[in-house]
Amino acid sequence: MSKQNGHVPNAVVATWLAKVRGVAVAFNNTPRAFGLVWKCGPGVTLSMTVLTLLPALLPAAQAWVGKLIVDGVVAAIRQELPPSQGFAHVVPYLGLEFALIFAGTLIGQVRSLVEHVMHARLTNYVNSLIIRKALALDLRFFEDGQFYNKLENARRDADTRALRVVTDSFALVQGLVTLVSLGALLFRFSPWLALILFGATAPSFIAQSRYANMFFRVISWRVPESRLLRYLEELLTGQSSAKEIKLFNLGDTLLRRYHTLYWKFYAEDRALALRRTGASLGWGLLSTVSYYGSYSWVLWRAVSGTITLGDMTMYLTIFRQAQSSFRSIVDGLGRLYENNLFLDHLFDFLALESTMSPDGAGRPVPVSITRGIEFVNVSFRYPGVEQWVLRDISLHIKPGERIALVGLNGAGKTTLVKLLTRLYDPTEGQVLLDGVDLREYSLESLRSRIGVIFQDYVRYHLTAQENIGFGQVDKVEDLLQVMAAAEKGGAHPIIERLPKGYQTLLGRRWEGSDLSVGEWQKVALSRAFMRDADIVVLDEPTASLDAEAEYAVFRRFGELTSGKIAVLISHRFSTVRMADRIVVLEGGRVIEMGSHAELVSLGGVYARLFSLQAQGYR
Repeated sequence: MSKQNGHVPNAVVATWLAKVRGVAVAFNNTPRAFGLVWKCGPGVTLSMTVLTLLPALLPAAQAWVGKLIVDGVVAAIRQELPPSQGFAHVVPYLGLEFALIFAGTLIGQVRSLVEHVMHARLTNYVNSLIIRKALALDLRFFEDGQFYNKLENARRDADTRALRVVTDSFALVQGLVTLVSLGALLFRFSPWLALILFGATAPSFIAQSRYANMFFRVISWRVPESRLLRYLEELLTGQSSAKEIKLFNLGDTLLRRYHTLYWKFYAEDRALALRRTGASLGWGLLSTVSYYGSYSWVLWRAVSGTITLGDMTMYLTIFRQAQSSFRSIVDGLGRLYENNLFLDHLFDFLALESTMSPDGAGRPVPVSITRGIEFVNVSFRYPGVEQWVLRDISLHIKPGERIALVGLNGAGKTTLVKLLTRLYDPTEGQVLLDGVDLREYSLESLRSRIGVIFQDYVRYHLTAQENIGFGQVDKVEDLLQVMAAAEKGGAHPIIERLPKGYQTLLGRRWEGSDLSVGEWQKVALSRAFMRDADIVVLDEPTASLDAEAEYAVFRRFGELTSGKIAVLISHRFSTVRMADRIVVLEGGRVIEMGSHAELVSLGGVYARLFSLQAQGYR
């Protein structure tokens, strides 16, 4: 029994030590938050420091001046001075008190202004950090659902949390200085009373820290569901989904799901808020009892004549302000702890590292490509997935050669393009450009030499000129080059008919002109031709075009890709037969390769697929 009793205290101590260490670790984010604020505005940070220290001594000074005023009035009454003479005796103290109060008000207003400026600058700085980090990360992050949870956590009030850490830290410093100055006056009266007043407020910090940690965990755990809630809201109100929502009568079903999630969050928040409020009321009652006990003791000393009325006024003011300051410090520590916890998400996100070399690192791509592109025993699987998407691919694409990738959905065609454009690196093997591994080239240099359109191209709700010009962003203002690219991609006649031509906003988000799916695809195709690239990659470039429009595009296919390496993915065999060589993929492997005529005569997979599609047109 004694052995068990010996272990229980040890376990309790270990638990408490672990909690203390956890709190200490959480506060490690405080200097990092100050670093963010300093970088976005050193002058503003210094101003906040000055505005924190200046008013810290005002409460003690006001309490002392209050004592002088009361004692002056009592002395004038006892000495039976004329009213004018007695009033003149205390007027300087009144003027001093007015100056102190006005100074406090002025400093408070200026501090609010500085905080507003700091928040505005910090919001831009933190958001820029998050965006720049996202831009620097590999594509693999954006194809992982967990990444979006991290991004959501990082973006949620990150700037506000960082600012609160800084302002709460300043408030703590101010409160501590105030408390020390008030405590020095209070300690002269009764050291024990000072200890009781301050100690009665301490348990509140423990309770606040506990519930701050619980709130942090609840918010963090439900990030995936929070994203789902916003997605449902977007589905119910967005333009792209409006037709199906109405025609399939999905509104009530999705709205019920939205309400289910919302009320689940509400119940969790309400339960936690009730528990937090109950704990705060309980510990607040202890603090109030200790205050009025001290209040009674001061009144007793004043009635018994031990202290003057001025002393009584000063000590009562000190009690009230000291306890208020101590409670503010304790509450501030709780808020500081909570905000530090949430800042973990921001700094964890900013600590993510890309596996690829950053832009600017590595050698530039040769001015002219002489050996072409080689896939050497390339195998690939996506991070965290056991299944191989590509397996032992070996393929040589010669300079100026046009190849087409053919295969059923999931055969690995688009993944092969992702490796070529170095959105991913091979799991095994190498992709070579002029005999050099792509990993040795600068990413910026490599991608500047590739023009690409994916089947899931972006529809920018910006001007037509920008939609095409973004293919070569440093030339986006060159209207002649934009128009030339639009001619190549077939978008020029469409844009000419728009109300403001190339300055017309596209899409409905900003009350612009919307395009059909086929017209949008021509704009995206023009974007790919904006760049005078050595390598052109077209992933289903005519999927949304009618037969006539498709024929018009590929009638010029040879002209547009003359002297360039062209990689084409398409399910339409009328398109792929125009390639110099056709590569057939199945299950992530190359199973056939040759010209259209060669593959048809081979009588294999390509011939079978071509025959099936040809029958569909009969």
